[in-house]
Order: sequence, then C-alpha cells, then structure tokens
Amino acid sequence: MITIVLALVIVTLVTIFSVQNAKPVAISFLFWRFEASLAIVIFLSVLTGVIIASIIATSAYIKRIRKQSKPLE
Repeated sequence: MITIVLALVIVTLVTIFSVQNAKPVAISFLFWRFEASLAIVIFLSVLTGVIIASIIATSAYIKRIRKQSKPLE
C-alpha cells in the first residue's frame, strides 16, 4: 500500500514539474539531433528509469525465488 502511495506522489511531482517546464529543447544523442518539449523529455527519462529499475528488481526477485526453491543436495 505504501509503495502505491509513494509511486503516486512521485508521478504527481514529475507531472507538475514537467508541465511547468514545457519549453522546447534541442536533444542530441550520438548522431541524432531533434527538438522536443522538455515535458516529454522529462517524462520519457523517468519512464526509462522506472522500466530499468523494474527489470533489475524483477531479475533479483526471480534469482532469490530460484535460490530458495533449489532442493538441498
């Protein structure tokens, strides 16, 4: 329950921050260069972080479950 509340607070803060910083910015990555709204850049950055953290957490959870379910030899 606390996790859901914390997630909602973070999403709300990121949303408010993104809306207040909606100016267009130039994005450069390797050979690409384009302009996008700062709000979109912030949102995509946070989303990428959430996805990466979820993958790492899920991987650790699966490893822990497999380790616990191994029969003793």
